[in-house]
Amino acid sequence: MTSYVLDACALVALLKGETGAEKVDRFFQQAVLGEATLYISIVNLLEVYYGFARDIGIAETVDMLNNIENTPLVVVDTISRKVYHEAARIKGTHRKLSLADAIGIATAIERGGIFVTADHHELEAIEKKEEFQFFWFR
Repeated sequence: MTSYVLDACALVALLKGETGAEKVDRFFQQAVLGEATLYISIVNLLEVYYGFARDIGIAETVDMLNNIENTPLVVVDTISRKVYHEAARIKGTHRKLSLADAIGIATAIERGGIFVTADHHELEAIEKKEEFQFFWFR
């Protein structure tokens, strides 16, 4: 079974109906059918939280994120030692990469999954140098 780990931008695209949202939604549908597992790191979810809180307010954001609990998206709310070490290595090697993206990628590695993102400008160079699997939803 394929595992997917969402970058913050993937969940934002889905929630806002942005370009590529239909591709992210496909992963949710696969997870509902038991054909895939779908994860997001708590750190990447934090990025979603503060972005929406700034734009639409805390109460609306909390309601929206509570609705996510009724989906097959699993929030990885701990950082294992493996993720801790791998994220540090990735961030140390690729200095322009955000810490949140490093944690998301390390979570995907730990879960044997594919990191779902649209951040070409930050991650394409990394894809050429590393063995990570990315799915570019736009």
